[in-house]
Amino acid sequence: MNNAAPLSSGDYADAVATATRAAAAYYADGTTTLGDDEYDALVRAIAAYEQAHPEEMSEQSPTGKVAGGAAEGDVPHSVPMLSLDNVFSGEELADWAASLERRLGRAPAGWCVEPKLDGLAVAARYEAGALRQVLTRGNGLAGEDITHTAGDVLGLPAVLAEPVDVELRGEVLLTHAQFELANEIRTAHGAVPFANPRNGAAGTLRAKDRPYRIELTFFAYDAVGLGGADGALAHSALLERLAALGANTAAATAAAPQRCESVAEVQRRVEEIAGMRAALPFGIDGVVVKADDAADQAQAGSGSRAPRWAVARKLAAEHKVTRLLAVEWAVGRTGVIAPRAVLEPVVIDGVTVSFATLHNPADIERRGLMLGDRVFVYRAGDVIPRVEAPLVEERTGAEQPIVFPSACPRCGEAIDTGEQRWRCVRGRNCQAVASIIYAAGRDQLDIEGLGSTRAVQLVEAGLVRDLADVFTLTREQLLSLERMGATSTDNLLAAVETARSRPLNRVLCALGVRGTGRSMSRRIAAHFGSMAAIRAADAETLAAVEGIGPEKARLVVSELAELTDLLDRLAALGVGTQVTAPTAPAPVPTAEPAEGAEPPAGGPLTGEAVVVTGSMSGPLAALSRNEMNELIERAGGKASSSVSKRTTLLVAGEKAGSKRAKAEELGIRVLDPEQFAALLADHLPVAA
Repeated sequence: MNNAAPLSSGDYADAVATATRAAAAYYADGTTTLGDDEYDALVRAIAAYEQAHPEEMSEQSPTGKVAGGAAEGDVPHSVPMLSLDNVFSGEELADWAASLERRLGRAPAGWCVEPKLDGLAVAARYEAGALRQVLTRGNGLAGEDITHTAGDVLGLPAVLAEPVDVELRGEVLLTHAQFELANEIRTAHGAVPFANPRNGAAGTLRAKDRPYRIELTFFAYDAVGLGGADGALAHSALLERLAALGANTAAATAAAPQRCESVAEVQRRVEEIAGMRAALPFGIDGVVVKADDAADQAQAGSGSRAPRWAVARKLAAEHKVTRLLAVEWAVGRTGVIAPRAVLEPVVIDGVTVSFATLHNPADIERRGLMLGDRVFVYRAGDVIPRVEAPLVEERTGAEQPIVFPSACPRCGEAIDTGEQRWRCVRGRNCQAVASIIYAAGRDQLDIEGLGSTRAVQLVEAGLVRDLADVFTLTREQLLSLERMGATSTDNLLAAVETARSRPLNRVLCALGVRGTGRSMSRRIAAHFGSMAAIRAADAETLAAVEGIGPEKARLVVSELAELTDLLDRLAALGVGTQVTAPTAPAPVPTAEPAEGAEPPAGGPLTGEAVVVTGSMSGPLAALSRNEMNELIERAGGKASSSVSKRTTLLVAGEKAGSKRAKAEELGIRVLDPEQFAALLADHLPVAA
């Protein structure tokens, strides 16, 4: 990314035309054929050519224009809406900071570091505190009036908290949740899905006379008329003033703007925000670094397109464009038939991506995908890559429809297409091996010695058809298998016998019931206390379990009914028959639900909501994350996966990252693994 490919004289004109078309498409209706990385690389190559050949610089070049300069706009801005210069590495950021210090003749009085939101810049004009007009950035000097969309933008109040005349400036975007909902709404009305949230925001702001409404979110980051660069307020103080007026800002997010006193502190905060990128509820494409002091900003001044006192440290793009080559169909352990996209390999955020999820057949139809399409692919952090949408405007006519399977790709039996996720009519029996491997896993029944090779051997030998058969295995049967000696046989039988008395939540999780997992299995087990009570529950009763909801409750009841024979056989074998006192039903919370079950009273964590992050060490090093959650609940606490205002304790191991940063911002108590182990010494498993 840092080194743009050099252009020849003949390539320069084509590059300018390509960049201009991409910018015009994006700022007109949000459809662009270039991802962020591609556009940035192209503009840098253009700039490098122009620096070597200034006499050949085209008037259409994007290098001297404000971002969005290709867009039309006829409403003059009160003060030009400039864009930001970009840097692409820590070294380039340090060089930029040094150049600003040289310009000022000293180090700035302070810096402000904030997320670079991935949306569309707008200006919102207020008179006596009432919203009067909303404009796009346009060419920086004049923008397009989009006041008609203001009612659909969260965080942009119709009336401010004070009757002031002011122009708020900020970013309008689609959060991840709003993006998914927007595409559901669009496809329900026969429209093509948005390629990604940024493009969706741009297209939505300009749309008129749609038969549907799409909700967006505004984040204020500047203002004209409140004493920012043209007055006495430091930038960090200006942001506080914007929030006090009722405008939404990034202050309420984990990536909140933060004042830093040195370049080293700036670099650390940049890395912190970059590290939390995947967990944020909205997209960012970089981190903005600004001289915080208004006097420093005034002294540094601005160029024709960008201020000299601010820069954007761009991050590698999470969206890339590549080609959809094929669709593969795999059968999961519960018989669900899942499609997977085979892609022309593309590097996203440093990782080569060749495959991506497509969720289900309905998702393929909703996105209107065809084989051969150029598609946007999204990947954030460790999230599995997914195909978002095709670039319909780039179709050549050679694309082919995606053919859905008419029979189970594994066993050839019929497919149940009654739900969005298609399933082999044989259900779990179609993938007995996968079901057994999952059930024997560490976080389920933890049957040591029953791995993938042994599971295949047992199923192919006809000794095991389902989980119950595992508990009927005899020494003679196991000794008859190839590569099964006396020691291996005795060890496996001992592990199976131990698994017979695993806690109820582990047995429930081992069943692989759709709609449940480790956390939900713990909640259900704690709520009901016995497998008999769980099986007797109807959907309404099950929905009372914290966080399960009516739809998932109906699915779980249906799944358990399907497993009647297996559950009867397991009960007869003494598996899953443990009975504990059920917890009192807890009301479904209106805020973020904790992930753990209702805790027992009296432990050292009673009343605590605990989040674990990073790599554990010391006595906790051998525990899986599921075992950590079980430990927390045995000690009276609630386990959760995300830090919020309800969190009371964070256990932070090595590489804790954004969760630790957020906990510290919220004033939440933080313990390292050794301190936490000492606190729970009486509750640690003997093996630990």
